[in-house]
Amino acid sequence: MSDPRQALLDAARRMQAAGLNRGTAGNLSLRAGDSAGAGFLITPTGMPYDALVGEDIVHVRMDGSCQGRRQPSSEWRFHRDLYAGRPDVGAILHAHSPFATSLACLRHDIPPFHYMIARFGGDSVRCAAYATFGTQALSDAVLLAITDRRACLLANHGMLVVGDDLQQAFDLGVEFEVLCEQYWRACQLGQPVLLDAAEMSIVLARFAAYGQQP
Repeated sequence: MSDPRQALLDAARRMQAAGLNRGTAGNLSLRAGDSAGAGFLITPTGMPYDALVGEDIVHVRMDGSCQGRRQPSSEWRFHRDLYAGRPDVGAILHAHSPFATSLACLRHDIPPFHYMIARFGGDSVRCAAYATFGTQALSDAVLLAITDRRACLLANHGMLVVGDDLQQAFDLGVEFEVLCEQYWRACQLGQPVLLDAAEMSIVLARFAAYGQQP
C-alpha cells in the first residue's frame, strides 16, 4: 500500500503545477486515523511544497492534538470540523487560486450560469462569510456554506473543495477554478443568462450518476 504521507505531498505539488497555488498558500489534507482514533494528515504551515518531505506532513487528531515534527496548516480547524461533520469526505483541498479568489473578494455566491455548477452538489456555489484565517469562526462559516455541496468560496480568501479521496479533491479543485474563470470572463461581457430551477433540478438528477462506469 502506498505511503499516505507521500501521496498527500505528491498531490500538494500537483496543486502548484496546476496553478491552484503559489508559494506556501493553501493546504491539503487526507482522512487518516491512528492507534489513538480518528484524524487526518495535513500539509504543514508556512512551508513551500517543493521543500517538503514525507516526514513534514502532520497528523492531527480530532481533539486538535498533533503528531509530527512540524506544525499543521493554520487552517486545520475547518479540516477537522469537515471530517467530523461529513463522513462522505475523504480529502480536502483549499487554494488561493486566481479566479476563485477574485470572485471570493466580491463575496458573491456563484449562480447557475453553467450546468457544471451541479458538479458541486447544488444550483449554486456559496461564498462563506468572512472570518480571520485559522479561526474557529472561519470553520463555522465554511461548514455552513458547504452544506450539501462539494465546494465553496471563502470571502476575501480563496476556495475549498472536498472529495471522496485525494484524486477527486484535486480534480474538483481544478474543475472549480476553471468554472470560476468562465464565470469571471462571462461577467466581463455582460450579465450571464442563468439556468432556471427546473433545468438545474434535471441536471442535478443526471449528475447523480455522473462519471460512474459499469
